[in-house]
Amino acid sequence: MFIFPTRVYWEDTDAGGVVYHASYVRFLERARTEWLRAQGFGQRELGEREDILLVVRGMRLDFRRPARLDDLLDVTVEVGARRGASMTFAQRVCRGDEVLVEAEVRVACINRDFKPRALPDWLAAETDPPGATG
Repeated sequence: MFIFPTRVYWEDTDAGGVVYHASYVRFLERARTEWLRAQGFGQRELGEREDILLVVRGMRLDFRRPARLDDLLDVTVEVGARRGASMTFAQRVCRGDEVLVEAEVRVACINRDFKPRALPDWLAAETDPPGATG
């Protein structure tokens, strides 16, 4: 499991200091992006070097408890099912041991012409990619 720590800032909240629902989508995206960096690729490099774009195809969110201004959060990323040109992530936003949001995110793999593309072997098999810095 990959964990991305973050803090709730004013820009993430509504007028009452509670995290606005759309902010959770940004938290989840940042965590998946940092997970990808931990695999050895930034989004730009993946597109330029591998001709791969990973785009959100679907998302299910379950809001359980609110986060508030200045909370320290952990956003987790776990890779789920992998198919030829897509994969699913199970993600959580937690404050300590308390789960605030659970998400299932389905990501499609496409090329820069926006056509489906098979996941590369290293991503499909969850092995280290070529040039990974670990």
